[in-house]
Amino acid sequence: MNQSTHNDDKAADTSGTPQEVELKLALGQDSVDALMAHPLLQATSPDIHRLANVYYDTPELALEAHRVALRLRGDGQRFIQTVKTAGNGQGGLHTRGEWETPRDEESLDMDWLAGLGVAPFEDSEIRRALQGVYRTDFQRTQWLLEHDGSHIELALDIGEIIVGEHRVAIHEVELELKGGGQDTLWSLADQLAQHCALRPANASKAARAASLRHQQWQLPPCALDLPEQCLERAILALDAWQDSRQQEFLYASRKALTNLTRHDDPEVATLAGRLAESLSRADWLDVRFGQQWLLLMQRLYRS
Repeated sequence: MNQSTHNDDKAADTSGTPQEVELKLALGQDSVDALMAHPLLQATSPDIHRLANVYYDTPELALEAHRVALRLRGDGQRFIQTVKTAGNGQGGLHTRGEWETPRDEESLDMDWLAGLGVAPFEDSEIRRALQGVYRTDFQRTQWLLEHDGSHIELALDIGEIIVGEHRVAIHEVELELKGGGQDTLWSLADQLAQHCALRPANASKAARAASLRHQQWQLPPCALDLPEQCLERAILALDAWQDSRQQEFLYASRKALTNLTRHDDPEVATLAGRLAESLSRADWLDVRFGQQWLLLMQRLYRS
């Protein structure tokens, strides 16, 4: 698995950091049954878990400032404490640092945090100030698949993010590489997109919760000479629209895609134009939309 190239803070610059490589996809609400019936999933029995997750930070949001997430996940009997760094992401494909430790009780292991060598947990005042700031509750259905010589975990998450009085739905698929080549994640996503309305997503559950808490959704810049940047902005704009339902984010996604129509690769330009046009329709999230978006990403990132 590739190592993260994000070096904003010590958390992502630790030698030997365990890495998580996954492709995140947002799923249309009407596509859950189609995914469950997909031929690739019929030969494998899934594991189903109801997961309650509490994310921690300080009142001053020190972890958020360091782009670090701390989560305690449990099913009522077992708990897992997890730390994730921001890492890097392209078109829904994420590579980031991840550390986990099992817990026998629903509480944080402060000594484990202190020993990670990850900022900001080396600061004892920050550790003492940690408290639960939001929750995600969802049902996870998992399949462990062998695909094109790789081992991939497919996780379907259905539930909600809860931040005070604010709630947003979770309907997403995560394809996590357990062994093999990253290209097989794209191949599997292509096959899923033949049956299900989906789109790439870049915002993690933690990032979505942070935006929901602040009621602010920030988008990255979009330079005409940096096509990957324009695509990232288009994806994150749709993530923001999903949780805010503010039409300005649909417009921002269309504009970012329209910038890509000036790309010197005719296929990139054509696909971007079709996607931008699709966003003018009320029913834009359909099977064809997801297929075209995956083709566009692979044309940019794998060329």
